[in-house]
Amino acid sequence: MNWYRPQCAEVTPDGDGWRHTGLRIVTLAAGESTGWATGGTEAVVVPLAGAASLTCDGEVVTLHGRPDVFTAATDLCYVPPGTEVTVASAAGGRFAVASAAASPGLPVRYRPAAEVPVEVRGAGSATRQVNNLADASSFACRQLMVVEVLTPGGNWSSYPPHKHDEHRPDETELEEIYYFEVARGGAGYQRVYTSSPGREIDVLAEVRSGDVVLVPHGWHGPSMAAPGYDLYYLNVMAGPGDRAWRFRDDPAHAWIRDTWAAQATDPRVPFYGRPA
Repeated sequence: MNWYRPQCAEVTPDGDGWRHTGLRIVTLAAGESTGWATGGTEAVVVPLAGAASLTCDGEVVTLHGRPDVFTAATDLCYVPPGTEVTVASAAGGRFAVASAAASPGLPVRYRPAAEVPVEVRGAGSATRQVNNLADASSFACRQLMVVEVLTPGGNWSSYPPHKHDEHRPDETELEEIYYFEVARGGAGYQRVYTSSPGREIDVLAEVRSGDVVLVPHGWHGPSMAAPGYDLYYLNVMAGPGDRAWRFRDDPAHAWIRDTWAAQATDPRVPFYGRPA
């Protein structure tokens, strides 16, 4: 399995170590449209750049979107399993479709940008902004969790290294997809590692706009923004069992979190919006 995928437009469950989550990046020229069926998955459609009209089994949802991920928060749409979807963009744009295997039961739902909780996490050089697009506490999905993180140039996020398996056996850790964009054509870096017998993974990848890193299990972080180049990533997460983060720091680095109380937050954050 290739856990680092440069310029990756689609991730789907393949039965070879990747089972629960998916991501599709839809790029439309002005006036163009495309369609698909959700089948046995639920989806959250997130504008990365531009606006769109989304038709879900005849129900029309207008996504106002944003110019780009670094200048504004965005609205979004939840699409349940078993739905025929068409997305059209009058001016063109780029849209992320995050997905996860799920049971039906929830309706199509629109979330305006003003209702997306924005928070500042960390302190000092670990300050970052988190937009909780479809997190477990503020927006209902069956299994899917979707957030986006913005990290100023020179800062670290997804830090201390952590994983999402608290109170879970190892085989039921949550899967994560990291989709990256980097301001001004720069690069960032992403770390994923574990030494569990039979499940070894050791990735340190340079990432640029359009790159994807998959986290099947194990510790992940930091996500590193090179000085001068702000870093964005869309985080798609799902797994078996209940819909919860189950967050746990790598014990070797957990002490770092305790140092934040004595540090100020980076004044460059939030990039926009009001912290929750």
